[in-house]
Amino acid sequence: MSDKYHATGRQIAAGRTLAGIAQAELALSASISVPTLRRMEASEGPANGMANNVAAVMRALEAAGVIFIAENGDGPGVRLRKDPAAS
Repeated sequence: MSDKYHATGRQIAAGRTLAGIAQAELALSASISVPTLRRMEASEGPANGMANNVAAVMRALEAAGVIFIAENGDGPGVRLRKDPAAS
C-alpha cells in the first residue's frame, strides 16, 4: 500500500507502537533521521515529509507486520498481521 497511500502521522506512530519498534530503530530501518520521524509522527493529517521518506517508513513498518488501513468512512487506521513472517 505504501506506493499508493500516504499515511497520517498518527498511523505511523500507532503502527510503530503496535509493532514494538523504537523511533531510533524505525528511523534506521527507513534510512531517515530520528527528528524526521518525530516530525512525521507529530503530523495531524498526512505525514509531513518528503514522499520518498514517508514511503520508506511505511515499507519498514509493513515489513514489521503493520497493515495500513485507508480512510473508509470510519477513519484511517493500522493493525498487525497475524504472522509478520508471512508478509
